[in-house]
Amino acid sequence: MKNTSKFLVLAGLVFASLSAVRAEVETYTIDPVHSSIGFSIRHFVSKVPGTFTKYTGTITVDTDNIEKSSTEAVITVGSVNTGNSKRDEHLQSPDFFDVAKFETITFKSTSWKKTGEDAFDVAGNLTIHGVTKPVVLKTKLLGFGPGMGGVQLSGWEATTTLSKSDFGVNGPAMLGKALGDEVVVTLNIEAYDKKKE
Repeated sequence: MKNTSKFLVLAGLVFASLSAVRAEVETYTIDPVHSSIGFSIRHFVSKVPGTFTKYTGTITVDTDNIEKSSTEAVITVGSVNTGNSKRDEHLQSPDFFDVAKFETITFKSTSWKKTGEDAFDVAGNLTIHGVTKPVVLKTKLLGFGPGMGGVQLSGWEATTTLSKSDFGVNGPAMLGKALGDEVVVTLNIEAYDKKKE
């Protein structure tokens, strides 16, 4: 009888422990309606901005230790928008992204490192144009809070600077030095907790 009681107590503790662990992990879905993925690149002496309008992704947050969190996203390259249809068509051509062969850009985090209050270096693998390179997103947690319909929201912003030539997105030679190599990427993300949809 004593052994049975001990077993029940132990089982209860294990169950409670597992429940607590599950409660600490929250999975958020990126909301493209309230988010943006932007970039800018030098053209002669100014900078041309652009965005991608179609993307999906998740952020899995360990609320007790955000450094144990993870994120991944998929961007539809054909959704590139620079405010000029001819330029967008050129970006989708084999001169740049070659959308016919490489339809998506993907990112999957490999580590999160705390760098300050609510600030993190989110390292991961970025694949563009069939080429995968490690990148670091300088990320800021903007907060958590309730949203419409009872869902839980999280807000994030992040930046990184890429070299387009690293990914083979060089552009035609005729552009020469007119087009810069550095691309500044800016992310503003609102995501909602899937468990509370």
